[in-house]
Amino acid sequence: SVRSRVPSIQLKPFGKYLLTIAHAPVKKLSFLCFGMCISLSASAEDATWDLILSGGTVYDGSGGPPRQLDIGISGDRINALGRLPKAQARQVVDVSGLAVAPGFINVLSWATISLIHDGASQSNIRQGVTLEIFGEGTSMGPINTAMRQRLIDRQGELPFDIPWTTLDEYLEHLTQRGVAPNVASFVGASTVRQHVIGLDQRAPTAAELKRMQALVANAMEDGALGVGSALIYTPGSYASTEELIALASTSAKFGGAYISHLRSEGDRLLEAIDELIEITRVSQGHGEIYHLKVSGQRNWHKFEDAVARIEAARERGLSVAANMYTYTAGSTGFDAGMPTWIQAGGIDRWIERLQDPALRAKAVAEMRSSDTDWENLLGQAGADGTLLVGFKNPDLRHYIGQTLADVAKTRGTSPEETAMDLVVEDGSRVQVVYFLMNEDNVRAKIRLPWMSFGSDAASLAAELPFTRQGTHPRAYGNFARVLGRYTRDEGLLTLESAIHKLTQLNAEKFKLRYRGLLTPGYYADVVVFDPAKITDHATYANPHVYAEGVAHVLVNGEWVLYDGEITSNRPGRVVRGPGWRGWKTENR
Repeated sequence: SVRSRVPSIQLKPFGKYLLTIAHAPVKKLSFLCFGMCISLSASAEDATWDLILSGGTVYDGSGGPPRQLDIGISGDRINALGRLPKAQARQVVDVSGLAVAPGFINVLSWATISLIHDGASQSNIRQGVTLEIFGEGTSMGPINTAMRQRLIDRQGELPFDIPWTTLDEYLEHLTQRGVAPNVASFVGASTVRQHVIGLDQRAPTAAELKRMQALVANAMEDGALGVGSALIYTPGSYASTEELIALASTSAKFGGAYISHLRSEGDRLLEAIDELIEITRVSQGHGEIYHLKVSGQRNWHKFEDAVARIEAARERGLSVAANMYTYTAGSTGFDAGMPTWIQAGGIDRWIERLQDPALRAKAVAEMRSSDTDWENLLGQAGADGTLLVGFKNPDLRHYIGQTLADVAKTRGTSPEETAMDLVVEDGSRVQVVYFLMNEDNVRAKIRLPWMSFGSDAASLAAELPFTRQGTHPRAYGNFARVLGRYTRDEGLLTLESAIHKLTQLNAEKFKLRYRGLLTPGYYADVVVFDPAKITDHATYANPHVYAEGVAHVLVNGEWVLYDGEITSNRPGRVVRGPGWRGWKTENR
């Protein structure tokens, strides 16, 4: 019954009980042996619980006040809360003085590839994340032969096999390989578009749209949580509102959500929010805005109007909400700073056009304009506010940590020309950090009752090969930052409210059964942390630094983090949405 890498030394029988060391890491055993720190544990045939977490301050995820309770866990479930008889448990772990909460739900994860390479998920497990949700615009299925080849061609530092075709097969592939967190996904609107009509900049025919809807329906029956779009990136940007309504309506028939990176987060933010609200109204599902923000200083004043539009829709009875990451900078590629027409057809055609002098000149003129019909994050951030963090080409990695302005000055070219040259030389969109947002707006968003949280990043490890590239500090600190800086230090939220936003709120939005609460019958996804110590340490200059303050993490009743140490357990499972064929009948 002892979890791997969580040792327990059995001393001798004592009646029907066993006298045991209280399940400490190896490095602490000698201290405990001399101190005689022991607990009475039931023998296997008499035990009521596999584990009792004893004496912690329990925040159950509902947003209600905390209570000092024991939590009894049997197998993968919570089955009791209260004052529990410790002698009836195989393990007893004293968590007095610590907060005990449901595992955190990362509603916007890009750990799709990083988890294939390293299932430990350290940067997020060390913050208490027990569920990673994918699917911002693109998903890892369904894929066809051409899409599979594009995935292979785009592989860089982390190569991987692609034995799957459907989204569900990909998720099962992850869990069969072994991952510490649970995993779930939306099906990408861009993915089903690519599957049917490729990368062309055109509308689908009526027959093609029906095929796209059929792919969404199949994914929903396999357990996708809904449809996810990302409307500033090609080919997703080519989708009309009508196309998105058709896909979202199909998802809603299965109880799924429509979740979107809006068509604009800056110059046309209010219009983009109106589009999401209209899609939600017509489809009659839940509508969710990915990483709600107001980008570009010239747009910061729109924040109150943006919130007012969302709250007015909610007052009309529409299910509309949003999530966010807790930083003033975003991270994406130079594709978010160049016209979408120059990117049509994929990366190879994009690079080809960038080397055509006439097309390049036309693109530069648009990039410098403040009046475009595409989202220009480079224009909003400026060259001084654009930090280079990731290259496929090792010969360019000496630029990591420099701004685009720095590199343009070194090369003697304009920022726009420099960005184009880097895309050509790297053979990729190049990963950058754009400084776009206002801290006052970030603080105000955190306090919104319908706001939850997602990292918008992969889950990494502070070791090779991940450290060959830079990243955004949100990959290591987003959730700890909510609980530490903004809850404990600044008092923007109560701890019970912050935990609710990290747990049950997301579970309710996306109809996740038996997740997001500490209550009997729910899965034992549990995080134990010190509210006084939880802190994010990752910075833009030094992003590969783990957060501190989380002591223990359980996923489906198994230790994945014990006393701050990552274990070898990989108990993560696929979490499926309400369209799944077995969703209503499974005993979960």
